[in-house]
Amino acid sequence: MAKTIDAATLKAALDGDGEIALIDVREQAAYGASHPILAANIPLGQLELRVGEQIPRRSTPVVVEDAGEGLAERAAALLEGFGYTDVAVLDGGTKAWAVAGFELFSGMYVPSKAFGEFVEHAYDTPSVSADELKAMMESGEKLVVLDSRPMDEYRVMNIPTGIDVPGAELVYRVGQVAPDADTTVVVNCAGRTRSIIGAQSLINAGIPNKVVALRNGTMGWHLSGYQLEHGNDRTAPEPAEDILAKAVAQAEACAQRFGVKTVDADTLDAWREQRDSRTLAILDVRTLEEFEARRIADSRHAPGGQLVQATDSYLPVRNARVVLVDDRKVRALMTASWLVQLGWRDVYVLTASLDSQRTVSGRYTPEILGLDAVSEVKTVPAAAARSLAEAGAVVLDLAKALDYRDAHPEGAWWAGRVAIADNLSKIPADKAIVLTSPDGMLARFAAADLSGTGRDISVIEGGTAAWKVAGLPLQSGMTAVLSEPDDSYLRPYDRTNKAEIEKAMNDYLTWEVALVEQIKKAGGISFRHFPA
Repeated sequence: MAKTIDAATLKAALDGDGEIALIDVREQAAYGASHPILAANIPLGQLELRVGEQIPRRSTPVVVEDAGEGLAERAAALLEGFGYTDVAVLDGGTKAWAVAGFELFSGMYVPSKAFGEFVEHAYDTPSVSADELKAMMESGEKLVVLDSRPMDEYRVMNIPTGIDVPGAELVYRVGQVAPDADTTVVVNCAGRTRSIIGAQSLINAGIPNKVVALRNGTMGWHLSGYQLEHGNDRTAPEPAEDILAKAVAQAEACAQRFGVKTVDADTLDAWREQRDSRTLAILDVRTLEEFEARRIADSRHAPGGQLVQATDSYLPVRNARVVLVDDRKVRALMTASWLVQLGWRDVYVLTASLDSQRTVSGRYTPEILGLDAVSEVKTVPAAAARSLAEAGAVVLDLAKALDYRDAHPEGAWWAGRVAIADNLSKIPADKAIVLTSPDGMLARFAAADLSGTGRDISVIEGGTAAWKVAGLPLQSGMTAVLSEPDDSYLRPYDRTNKAEIEKAMNDYLTWEVALVEQIKKAGGISFRHFPA
């Protein structure tokens, strides 16, 4: 049985220099409603799929929390079964944290969101409102709008004329899309954080252009009554050699200002030998296409802009040793400059070329723990699953509820893994149960959970992806649910009603702006300021 830790002791450990991971194992909706700011969310139902990659060192001190539902104790037992040797449960959970006088925060990726507000206040990041940008466009001012979000978010909606240039790509590519110094560069995201960080990145790099953030991003544009574009895929091209050389010089000057450290191949190899005593995260901050074409074998993909946007998700182990990889240098140097300001002390940029490393290519597969527990799970092909469903079997889809809402196997129910056992009685005892998930892996673990129930349980081999490849029918909407969906903390754009969307936008923007004051309270967080 795992030991317990009280809130005051945990707070001291989080403020210390040693490694520690605080993970909240509730579903995302509950986590997003209230949690300590330095708690990373790894839900119990996703533990096997995520913890091996995110907390690779088995001797890392890990503290597990919930709000007193008993999920933390279950997660701790699983972690100890996976070989984690220093696991504790937060005594009394998040309620005890609050009773001890420490602040609880709502929202997702709160450290990074708060950091964006801190940056705007500390450096007076210039911004324009949607009305001001609209006037600039209509006046014919020479400008470019650069959207700092990943392409999947950009495709959903973008500011008219906007070009997708995700986070760390901005300094790398801006010279290609705005080669003239008299072009105003406007950086936007959906809300505030990536607009601010993106604009300040260009300012920190010293580009000669006027640079501004679009205040409140696409939300602000929408709330001002302007139309967004949808379904675009405009991207900034790779920089020409002379533009790349300039970007490298700009990034190097920025990195020097913020004290970014570098590491060579021999030292990195020595650190690899220390992995049993020190967590090493080798993060490739380039595009996914570059990462899959050729990457360091023991690296993970963490595109620079998203790493800064969701640091707690990519790096749940505080005070880990972090090495950033980019064969063009610019993106790693700029990303490292932000991690330093976020308070990460052991962040390094790899100076050696990829040729100095063992490299691989192709799709990345994370480490999954507990695979032996699902080795005997009965699987059926997608077509056979359809036949079973037609004969009266119940198909349970374990996809994220929002993905289920978009598309799921026809007739399937939505189910959350952890809640299935408590709701099994809703399915007649004589009905076979067929489980599916996006690639089938989560469904296999859920089937293993139910192996002692006496029910006829099987899994679609290859999951819903195989169902789609087989050309079997899909439907949309929350057509049937086994339990109340709780796996998503809804963003404004996740709503479907216009009035609800706009209320959620206003609430979100108000929340985000207020973070700069909330983090000053006990249990908050501080960042590093580098005066010009």
